[in-house]
Amino acid sequence: MRETVRRGFNLTEVAAALHTSQPGVSRQIRELEEELGVDIFVRAGKRLTGLTPPGETVLPIVERLLVEAENLRRAGADYAAVGRGTLTIAATHSQARYALPHAVRDFARSYPEVELHLHQGSPRQVAEMLRSGEADIGIATEALAEFDDLVALPCYRWTHAVVVPRGHALAQEAATGLGLSLQRLAGFPLITYEPGYTGRGHIDEAFQRHGLAPNVVLGAMDADVIKTYVELGMGVGIVASIAYDEERDTALQAIDARHLFATNLTRLALRRGAFLRSYVYDFIQSFAPPLTRAVVEQAQRAEAAGVFEI
Repeated sequence: MRETVRRGFNLTEVAAALHTSQPGVSRQIRELEEELGVDIFVRAGKRLTGLTPPGETVLPIVERLLVEAENLRRAGADYAAVGRGTLTIAATHSQARYALPHAVRDFARSYPEVELHLHQGSPRQVAEMLRSGEADIGIATEALAEFDDLVALPCYRWTHAVVVPRGHALAQEAATGLGLSLQRLAGFPLITYEPGYTGRGHIDEAFQRHGLAPNVVLGAMDADVIKTYVELGMGVGIVASIAYDEERDTALQAIDARHLFATNLTRLALRRGAFLRSYVYDFIQSFAPPLTRAVVEQAQRAEAAGVFEI
């Protein structure tokens, strides 16, 4: 039932996702409805088009049952296979590239028998991987706090920086103490993140608040791409400050832009009510020390969704 709703009531896609046949899915749906004694799907001929009122009531119950079934399996594994298992992390490119490496390295050293999987995607894709159970932990700046079935915990705050080729006029002005302004920045072609990625919302809000229309000539999903095109002279880049490395980005200079754009918050998210194996808590605290097991468990028990300030 859950997969049918997630796949937009397309039984062909449901069958592919569940590695079974379409007639098999249809049979299971009929058997469930017969067992409950009510129709849970709206039908147009042989097609499913939505949920009936009883179906709307049943769906969250089914969701909870599936989560608890997975929790039982994980609880057993936590005792039967101490220090062994899998950990799947979903993150945006910026988090995977710049924020996670040290925590992943340290975790791999501490738990050599835990198989690590790192999936990358947009903030919304990260959220969906969590909601579907494909990932244990999700890390992103935007979107994670928008879903009631996820617990989104604050990890760290960060700001943006402007990156330009060495010797650029903006770098020369910054060296003389002339502060960077939005008006000055709006006079250059800009290269920054796609909407919905890595604090792009705060960038757009800043320009809008001052009545400016920035000339964004290229949008990308990650800072490495942005920096590449800045090096080619296509424009001025706006990236997360953690994405600039003076030793590696030798052809570029960074200008602090924290006074121009609002501070961003990276969040770590989990499925509400999911059982976490002991090593998952250890990874979380390694990545974000304030997120102790006690803090995470308290957040998991909370009834209302929201961002928990540490």
